[in-house]
Amino acid sequence: MAFITRFTPQTIILRAIRRGKTPFKQSVFCLPQPLSMTRVLRSQISLASHREHSGTTLSDHNSYSARTHTCGELRSEHIGQVVTLYGWIQYQRQNQFIILRDFDGLTQVILQQNESTEQMKKTLCDLPLESVVKVTGKVIKRPLGQENMEMPTGEIEVVVQEVDVLNKCKRLPFEIKDFVKKTEALRLQYRYLDMRSTQMQYNLRLRSSMVMKMREFLCNKHGFVDVETPTLFKRTPGGAKEFVVPSRESGKFYTLPQSPQQFKQLLMVAGFDRYFQVARCYRDEGSKPDRQPEFTQIDIEMSFVDQQGIQRLIEGLVQYSWPKDKGIISIPFPTMTYAEAMDSYGVDKPDTRFGMKIIDLQDCFRDTNIKFIKDALIGLNGSVRGICVREGLEYLKSKDFTYLQENIKMDFNQEVSVVFLKLDGSWKSPLNKHLTEDQREKICQVMLAKPGDVLILAAGKHEITCAALGKLRLQCADLLESKGMAVRNPNTFHFLWVLDFPLFLPKDEDPSQLESAHHPFTAPHPQDSHLIYIDPGKVRSQHYDLVLNGCEIGGGSIRIHNAEMQKYILQTILNEDIKLLSHLIEALDCGAPPHGGIALGLDRLISIIVGSSSIRDVIAFPKSFRGHCLMSNAPDCISKEDLKRYHINVAWSNVKKDNGMGGHLSPPICKAQSCKKMT
Repeated sequence: MAFITRFTPQTIILRAIRRGKTPFKQSVFCLPQPLSMTRVLRSQISLASHREHSGTTLSDHNSYSARTHTCGELRSEHIGQVVTLYGWIQYQRQNQFIILRDFDGLTQVILQQNESTEQMKKTLCDLPLESVVKVTGKVIKRPLGQENMEMPTGEIEVVVQEVDVLNKCKRLPFEIKDFVKKTEALRLQYRYLDMRSTQMQYNLRLRSSMVMKMREFLCNKHGFVDVETPTLFKRTPGGAKEFVVPSRESGKFYTLPQSPQQFKQLLMVAGFDRYFQVARCYRDEGSKPDRQPEFTQIDIEMSFVDQQGIQRLIEGLVQYSWPKDKGIISIPFPTMTYAEAMDSYGVDKPDTRFGMKIIDLQDCFRDTNIKFIKDALIGLNGSVRGICVREGLEYLKSKDFTYLQENIKMDFNQEVSVVFLKLDGSWKSPLNKHLTEDQREKICQVMLAKPGDVLILAAGKHEITCAALGKLRLQCADLLESKGMAVRNPNTFHFLWVLDFPLFLPKDEDPSQLESAHHPFTAPHPQDSHLIYIDPGKVRSQHYDLVLNGCEIGGGSIRIHNAEMQKYILQTILNEDIKLLSHLIEALDCGAPPHGGIALGLDRLISIIVGSSSIRDVIAFPKSFRGHCLMSNAPDCISKEDLKRYHINVAWSNVKKDNGMGGHLSPPICKAQSCKKMT
């Protein structure tokens, strides 16, 4: 082999900087080695942990394939072997070194410096990055001192003997490198390129392996039956808005199911005992970071089970499928009632990774003359509460608290008072002059406050006061973290069961009317069943939520299996048309067993595990914020001729189509004629 002069990328860059110029074309790899190898190392660790979690081996990945090895597989034991690799060109360097990438990792490919390889060198080095090639060559040991121990394949390289160009890549809208920042719209528009990134590959492979482990746990170990339920269904009373699908029968429509709720209950009536499904669900509501119009649930239902049985099942399921590289999950998970969660955290899905709990200060202000607190305590269901922001004096400024006060006033119409505890122990607050030294000392004692902390106090109706302080608690955590304080450890996972939810809640538009807190099939708490007929607003339910790091990742309940009770709740309490659910009520009257279940939000669970703020990062082809597919431009117009078969006429409005992220594009081009009504 001809002698090759080698420089590390770091050495080349340092020399270039000294000369005041860069040595590479824009398309060529020229990152400092520590940064680039960190990226490489992370990808190798991620995919290696995926293999370990899923139980697959490298030979499995090469079965039925034309390659002999993956790009992340080769080690020193392969030295001397002739191998065939397939992949994408990740980097080019010095017209001699090519970094080849596939799903499993990176391999350095080297071109010999002699006349016989000139044509091969020209072929490879003239190719744009991300072109797809087949490389056959011999595995050799890297020269002494040139090994890269941070790279799993860093002890070896492949000397090229044969190259086939399988597909030449055109100029891409962005570079396929993890450190290259891309807008959300661009990522969604070119999703097939975005998914080449290390993080997206890791996310989706982890999702796949976790689902397989869940299926194994449920079906193979605990006798669950995987049953596919219909996607085309009919309208369900209550709940979120549903997508409507036209049929060829005039005036009749299907709806896409929000969940397989009714079907899984019917499967229990059918005697299947244990049902499971990786279910696709649909809700026609605004897209948020943790919501999509179409999403996936791990859907479960069991006969002859109680709340504790469902809880133990899910704890075992999560523990069994949990990624090994994310640490150990301890079971059983802690539990908390809905009332406790609202009292201490102001939300029904508390983030228990940090303190700052809501404290009851009623005893501290029992004899107060402060008017707004006194009025609150005299009033019906009044309370005075507070939270303590540890070290808030050091990290936060007065303008931060002014911002928080304004937000809470706008959202809850709730006033809050801020107390700064100076380092000398004195108070800085408008309340200071109305409180005695003993009262101030008692407040600090109850709230475990010390100099340097900041207290936020609120008084009013109990529910509003707690809700306002609950939001302030989370906003304070966000502010503290933005200022550099570690509040919530992203690498810890705090699971929590929340129990004993109310069965009904007053309707927002008409508080004298009740609606289901979750869905109308939830059974009442056994201790409150008698209240269904005399005071339904006070009935607790047998509903349970599973919370992880302040996010609801699952919810379920023990169901109503008595037809008469189900009919009474639908007809008398909820004022629903029971004809829509006549099939279910009839089934319950045919010997329905006691049953219950749960649904885990797979997208949300995976996004928390991988540390993503959006579930879009764990879905292969998600919708945008406005529910659009920016890649395929769905939803889209269809012609008048196509609409005829569904007996639909559309009144086209002169509205511009947007890109799903808020920016307007060109108006829609539709051939359908205008009409004045929709049929």
